[in-house]
Amino acid sequence: MQIKRIIKISLTTIIVAFILMAAFFTSVFIGVFGPLPNKTELGKITNEEASLVLSSDGTLIGKYFAENRTNIKWDDLPVHLVNALIATEDKRFFEHNGIDSRSYFRVFFRTILMGDRSSGGGSTITQQLVKNLYGRKYHSILSMPVSKLKEAIIASRMEDVFSKNDIILLYLNSVPFGEEVYGVEAAAKRYFDKSARELNVQESATLVGMLKANSYYNPRLNPGHALKRRNQVLELMKQQAYLSEQQSDSLKNTKVAVKYTNYKLDSQTAYFVYQVKKRATNIIDKINKTDDNPYNIDKDGLRIYTTLDIDLQTIANASANKQIKKMQALLDKQLKYRNFKSRWLKNDHKNIANDDKWKEVDKREVFTTEGMETLEISKIDSLWHYYKMLNASVLAINPKNASVLVWRGGNNFRYLPYDLVMAKRQMASTIKPFIYAAALENGSTPCDYLDNYQKEYEGYEDWKPENYDHSSDEDIQVAMWYALSHSMNLPTVDMYFNTGHKNVADLCRRVGLDAPFEETPAMALGTIDASLYEIVKAYSTFANDGYLPNDLVMIEKITDADHNIIYSNKDVLMEKVISPEVCEQITNMLTMAINQGTGTKIRNTYRINANLAGKTGTAQNYSDAWFLSYTPDIVIGTWVGASSPKLHFSGGLGSGSSLALPISGNLISEIEKKSDLRNKYLSDFNLPLEIKEATDCDAYREKGFFGAMKRLFNETTKMSNDSTYKNKQEKVDTEKKSGLKKFFNNLFKRKDKKNK
Repeated sequence: MQIKRIIKISLTTIIVAFILMAAFFTSVFIGVFGPLPNKTELGKITNEEASLVLSSDGTLIGKYFAENRTNIKWDDLPVHLVNALIATEDKRFFEHNGIDSRSYFRVFFRTILMGDRSSGGGSTITQQLVKNLYGRKYHSILSMPVSKLKEAIIASRMEDVFSKNDIILLYLNSVPFGEEVYGVEAAAKRYFDKSARELNVQESATLVGMLKANSYYNPRLNPGHALKRRNQVLELMKQQAYLSEQQSDSLKNTKVAVKYTNYKLDSQTAYFVYQVKKRATNIIDKINKTDDNPYNIDKDGLRIYTTLDIDLQTIANASANKQIKKMQALLDKQLKYRNFKSRWLKNDHKNIANDDKWKEVDKREVFTTEGMETLEISKIDSLWHYYKMLNASVLAINPKNASVLVWRGGNNFRYLPYDLVMAKRQMASTIKPFIYAAALENGSTPCDYLDNYQKEYEGYEDWKPENYDHSSDEDIQVAMWYALSHSMNLPTVDMYFNTGHKNVADLCRRVGLDAPFEETPAMALGTIDASLYEIVKAYSTFANDGYLPNDLVMIEKITDADHNIIYSNKDVLMEKVISPEVCEQITNMLTMAINQGTGTKIRNTYRINANLAGKTGTAQNYSDAWFLSYTPDIVIGTWVGASSPKLHFSGGLGSGSSLALPISGNLISEIEKKSDLRNKYLSDFNLPLEIKEATDCDAYREKGFFGAMKRLFNETTKMSNDSTYKNKQEKVDTEKKSGLKKFFNNLFKRKDKKNK
């Protein structure tokens, strides 16, 4: 009787358990715990894919994504990558139908009953794929059986829909590799800076090893763990006969050679890529209004082809970094000598200067001129570090089609994301060519002479401008060409008043500069604000015969994931805002600035032979340094300064020629060395002879009746076009003179007045 009772209870228990299990399976199957995709829905699976941003030569320079994934085709998968995956994750993958019952028994007996955690899990690659695609909404102990059963049912259905190769491909295109990276193609780019098809055996093993624990086996963060795990994968490949013992042992002795690339944070093109996304989003939004199948820039794997010249971008970044590193050390010495930090804390940060929390030293990740460093530094010192940091921005465009060739918005997008190409700062002397262009439009000529003495303007708050070198002479006038090429302030103010504010402001507005409507003589010296973007665009009118683009171009075309063109840039709209003759005259005078004026470092220091036009700019108190240069095929603008105009050099080290020009100098020098770049960007102006002859006059002349008499008898203050200001008082002609010339020279001889 006792045996019968035990048998009866056992059978009842088994039947009840079977009924409960059947009920549980049925409830999951019919969707009581959430709907399951049917075979039709599974057949429509497509992975979200990051959109790629490409330079003009097709180089990948950035990505936009909800999940950082770039899908790859089966033919691009290395065989050893597939072998590593199967050997490590599912060695009977080609034998089961999505569910490996032998794995479940192994998990039950070895893992659960015997506590052997190293024996592995029971999920097949297909089940893992289901988990990657659909996720697990709940993570409690009770929800685990539901999730596991769901994944098993869906995996079984998936095996009926897809081939084994398709499942492998879907898996490798969706599996996470940490750091918001999904799919093996994106992982290969992130950790080895190459396409998945270029991976070698040990690199494939490293990536497959990461699947067990993305962070713990991350080869950048934990190289020791990654090496140990990679060798385990190589051992498993040997056990499954994918590698010979000799191959496995040899590969185990190699290092994990990471070449880490994070396009989102550390790319040299990150500022540009950010700007491109804003424009691409607007384009896609317009397309979506008229298209029945809307595109998503973060999910649909679009290809965005840009105008950026990656070779120029690389050179420009290297040039800027070199200059910033050199000049930051000099600025730090000046600030220390001036005790600037103490005054900065006292005036701007009284509330934290004595706060112990802000003084507490800790390890912090800081961006320096050497790159990212972990330093023992307080919050106050960290704040000061970024406040005193010199920043450099570079923008280069093709003036003929307004395409952006170089865009450096700052030192590092990750730490300093504010784009300084778009930041408005004081224009300084970069405005002067537009003042002179307005004068030329209104009848002036390059050989008109301007006053060069200091005066006080009572109607303008007793404004009293002065030349950069503080020179002044009431008796000597300066030719327009010389005043512009040497960036003289006093003659420029004279030119402003001669031309009239309305004419000057009108031309400035025509080229996109925000000139005031009320008379403002200080604008002649660049007190108005403008961004590097606006200034480079405005200078392109001089390089392009007076035509101004309605905007700069960054995107050439956009295609979908299948390479079908969905957007193509049309010719940029150009408006004629200045006459070609005036542009040629300004260009001629700005080439003289390079050859003998404020831009001579281009020739003397950087030994550049190209025919260039250029203009320096130095803002008040050296707070902003500029250099603009151009040929018919490229306009280059550079700006250097601190985050606040309050912080700056004291003295000539902060001038445009010392601080900003060297960046362009290095860039142009490298362009000149490379024949392909030189032929593309450094073409000649081929100015007409009459334009060059228009500046064939003396740099200075003496004012008044006596000067007129000397000029009448050819006794001017003789100056060659390359004379410097200090030579202007050399008035004694050492040559023998005719008796009549000597008579008039003695008759009108006067003592020179001292410079005021």
